[in-house]
Amino acid sequence: MLIAITVVVFMLMREKKANYALNQEFELEKGDLETEYSQFSKQYDEIKMTVSNDSLSHLLDKEQIKTQRLLEQLRSVKSTNATEIRRLKLELGTLRRVMVGYISQIDSLNQLTDRQKKQINEISQKYDIASKQINSLSEEKKTLNKRVTLAAQLDASNVWVEAKDKRGKRAKKVKDVVKFAIGFTIVKNITAETGERTIYIRITKPDNEVLTKNPGDTFSFENRQLPYSIRKEVEYRGEELPMVVYWDVQEFLYAGNYRADIFAGGSLVGSTSFALK
Repeated sequence: MLIAITVVVFMLMREKKANYALNQEFELEKGDLETEYSQFSKQYDEIKMTVSNDSLSHLLDKEQIKTQRLLEQLRSVKSTNATEIRRLKLELGTLRRVMVGYISQIDSLNQLTDRQKKQINEISQKYDIASKQINSLSEEKKTLNKRVTLAAQLDASNVWVEAKDKRGKRAKKVKDVVKFAIGFTIVKNITAETGERTIYIRITKPDNEVLTKNPGDTFSFENRQLPYSIRKEVEYRGEELPMVVYWDVQEFLYAGNYRADIFAGGSLVGSTSFALK
């Protein structure tokens, strides 16, 4: 019996030792599994920082919450509950596969985003180039239109003014002047518009006062209204057109330098100055 008892005690001690070793192994396995769950949960935070898609970010939040819930279950399970630990280990494997799928989606989205950014940059560069070309063409068009406008303007040459006395002769003194004769030639211009044109002449005294019969006699020039002395309607056919117009002096004149300016089509087309003694 002593031998039998010794054998039984030995067997019990051996089984106890084996169970202790097994429990230690279960504890280590559970600890490793908890560490893996904790690290896995943290990985979601790192992944979400790379995601700008709201829908995908919401799905990652759900998976992280699920991971944290399973981690809490694992912590409450006894290390000897091999069945439950095995189930939670399988759950972790499933979570890993899901995460791999999300990482693949994120990579695809990031690659798509990179391609879209590259395409947007290329389109922006092309747009900038096109805008510069359009602006350049617009400036060229403005310059060309300006040149065409200038080329189409009338031009007055050989402008002269003669002060006359009451006998129609050239007045030698300012007190004898009763009339001004202003002569000029509208030069030939095949690019100018033909038809009826209005010519304005301004006679300016030494003090820059314009000789005019009526304060309301004005014309438009550079967004303002200027008084004129003489208005003349002419029929222009693109050919050279000599003209002489007259101004009857009813104002007081004094010695000094006078000026005659000729306008047509909103532009100054000719001018001259003359002196009265």
